[in-house]
Amino acid sequence: MLHFLVRRVLVMIPTLLVISVLIFVIIQLPEGDYLTSYIAELEALGETVAKEKVEYLRQQYGLDKPFVVQYFTWLVGMLQGDFGHSFEYDLPVSEVVGDRLFLSFLLSFSTIVFTWAMAFPIGVYSATHQYSWADHGLTFLGFLGLATPNFLLALVLLYVANVVFGTSVGGLMDPVYVNQPMSWGKFLSVLEHLWIPVIVIGTSGTAGMIRRLRANLLDELQKQYVVTGRAKGLPPLRLLLKYPLRMALNPFIADIGNLLPQVVSGAAIVSIVLSLPTTGPMLLSALQSQDMYLAGSFLMFLSVLTVVGMFVSDVALAFLDPRIRLGGGVRR
Repeated sequence: MLHFLVRRVLVMIPTLLVISVLIFVIIQLPEGDYLTSYIAELEALGETVAKEKVEYLRQQYGLDKPFVVQYFTWLVGMLQGDFGHSFEYDLPVSEVVGDRLFLSFLLSFSTIVFTWAMAFPIGVYSATHQYSWADHGLTFLGFLGLATPNFLLALVLLYVANVVFGTSVGGLMDPVYVNQPMSWGKFLSVLEHLWIPVIVIGTSGTAGMIRRLRANLLDELQKQYVVTGRAKGLPPLRLLLKYPLRMALNPFIADIGNLLPQVVSGAAIVSIVLSLPTTGPMLLSALQSQDMYLAGSFLMFLSVLTVVGMFVSDVALAFLDPRIRLGGGVRR
């Protein structure tokens, strides 16, 4: 086990290094840079920018340096805790991401809790009452949830709330708290507005998890060890929780690698529709404006979470399912 942990940690280092190179290359692939986009935006508004000022800004931002120099400056800065300077916001990246990162974490973590809390009892009940009226009804709702895009549900909710109730459900807090530092009143306002995006974002995830859990659990309930347990007189609930449900959880434990970056990135399209001040719209804006340090640092953070999440899921799977061997060999 210790050998496996050390080997995986050592493999993570070159993996993240390669990912950092790919991120920086992809961000630099479009023609021009942030200043090019900024000048084009000013010219579209009828303004002109002197060439001397453009060259001065290019030198100030370090955009006149070779690609390799820019990459190593960014990489060394990240290793020292400096994620660079955001051109668009004219602030350090850490200050730009800070408040949005907390709101994104709160929203996505609440969505994950909502999804798991709703999906597990429904999925278990649907599997243990196969082909009943309740199973058919839950299956229909599951397909309906999978077929409905999150952004469409958000638009419908905005329309119904505005027309029927005469109120707006957009945003993640009252307008008075926007651009204000975190306080107890702001936190309570966030909690008051949180349930709407949680339901919108969590609908499709809940439906998908119900279908997967039902299918996995039905497969496990047909296996010989379950039949043997029933023949020995094990209580149905104890038999369900101790054996087949544990085996059916394997795909969900394996999804930890995807859940961790989702906690930070959030649902970008839903955030735009509902005007949520999360990191998803900020990342999209940074990519559009070629704010390379902001976009690159954010994507790198998501990559670190993905690699760490895959490592955690592998270790958790080994403890959950004794059939999984970390050593890669077959024991005789």
